[in-house]
Amino acid sequence: MKKSWVYILLCSDGTFYTGCTTNLKQRIEQHREGLFGGYTAKRRPLKLVWYEEFRDINNAIDMERKIKKWSQAKKRALIKGDFDTISKLAKSKN
Repeated sequence: MKKSWVYILLCSDGTFYTGCTTNLKQRIEQHREGLFGGYTAKRRPLKLVWYEEFRDINNAIDMERKIKKWSQAKKRALIKGDFDTISKLAKSKN
């Protein structure tokens, strides 16, 4: 399987962008250069604040989809590595 990454970018307006790629360094540079129209192109400069490597692209895609549905607070907790808060926030939704 080809390695892949899920990543979170902090945008200049304080929002987060979550993506998935098989070449993290190249993808981040593409975002920073504004090569993709849309969300990140209008919110530069960008800062890579979190990423995780996966051995299977399908697992990375699944994780990306989950994170995209998360609240800003839950994403901030993930970036900090605060798994207790992530768990509490997940439970508070039920």
